[in-house]
Amino acid sequence: MDTQPRTSVVLAGGYSTRFGETDKALAEIDGTAMIAHVSSRLASAVDRILVSCRERQQPAFDRVLSALDADVPIEIVPDPEPDRGPLAGIVSSFKQIETTYAAVVACDMPFVDPAFVEFLFEQAMGHDAAVPELDDGHRQPAQAVYRVGRTVTVGDQRLAADALSLRGALSELDTLTIPAATVSEQTSWRSLRDINSREEFIRETADDSSTRDGQ
Repeated sequence: MDTQPRTSVVLAGGYSTRFGETDKALAEIDGTAMIAHVSSRLASAVDRILVSCRERQQPAFDRVLSALDADVPIEIVPDPEPDRGPLAGIVSSFKQIETTYAAVVACDMPFVDPAFVEFLFEQAMGHDAAVPELDDGHRQPAQAVYRVGRTVTVGDQRLAADALSLRGALSELDTLTIPAATVSEQTSWRSLRDINSREEFIRETADDSSTRDGQ
């Protein structure tokens, strides 16, 4: 079993354009901001968490995350080049990381399964990335594990060429795609679901409330 230290980057630098005027990372579920839910869940799977965001987001994130009773350090990493998408956020964050591999999880996945993140770390060994395939056949690079050094090299080259697609970067990495059938055996599809709109947020949190009420 892999016992190397593990790091995770939470991607939170987007503009939440489909969510309304509120930063969706700060939308509360049971009184706790969504970004805190993600970070709290990841804390049981990794040894350090970095939050990639725009500089103007940092004060609000500091307030929310400083109140989180996490067992691992959580650090804010403002993106020196905002508005260039998740690949840029990953590269700038990975440059602050010393571990061989790091998980990447979007801030709008509040039901991320830490056991599945651990599974992705195990699967990534010997590859540049381990990326789950969704039930619609698409891959989910915003909840995946990457080899830090190689991802920085490829990412820097692509960003210099103004090729900003994170999915595009997978084609230049030795990427292990976890088949959808395997993913469904390891976790629920809900754990990989990202919340983009206010309607999705209401529906997903209502589902969460219903699940708790039924327990």
